[in-house]
Amino acid sequence: MITQLQGRLIEKYPTHVVIDCQGVGYEVHISLHTFEQLGREENIRLFTHLQIREDAHTLYGFYQTVERSVFRLLISISGIGANTARTMLSSMSPSEIQQAIVNENIAAIKAVKGIGLKTAQRVIIELKDKVQNIAGMEEIPVIKSNTIKEETLSALEVLGYPRKQAEKVIDNLLQSDPDRSVEMLIKLALNKL
Repeated sequence: MITQLQGRLIEKYPTHVVIDCQGVGYEVHISLHTFEQLGREENIRLFTHLQIREDAHTLYGFYQTVERSVFRLLISISGIGANTARTMLSSMSPSEIQQAIVNENIAAIKAVKGIGLKTAQRVIIELKDKVQNIAGMEEIPVIKSNTIKEETLSALEVLGYPRKQAEKVIDNLLQSDPDRSVEMLIKLALNKL
């Protein structure tokens, strides 16, 4: 199993990179999350996952081991292949995926292309306990009342704020103090939006 590659970055695209390791060029598929973190470095190290199938040997690369761990958890679920997991990691950061799973945010998971309602529910059911045990990820408190969050989001949408942007702000506010009222959340969110 190839677990990491360290070498010179030869080619860099949003979906894959080519790394020269002692004269051998490895094509490694990456997420947008990893692509953004690579920056302009010439010498890089990627943590990898090697997928072996009858018709192909495919390397997936990740800037951090945490992202690779989330990827491996995602592909362990029936209905999620390597490309869907990579798309999920391109749409959300590993910590956003962790938050969505822990807080049972089906809408956030379902928003990823290729994931329907049943698959999103399966992700939450199968990974809720496992995602908290990933080394290097912070403990995420479970948001107690999803109705408070939904009421606040609805109010902000009525005021003309985009749901996705408002949701990030509200999640951060609820993380720091899960016992806030809807009115207080709206006031604080308006200051941050």
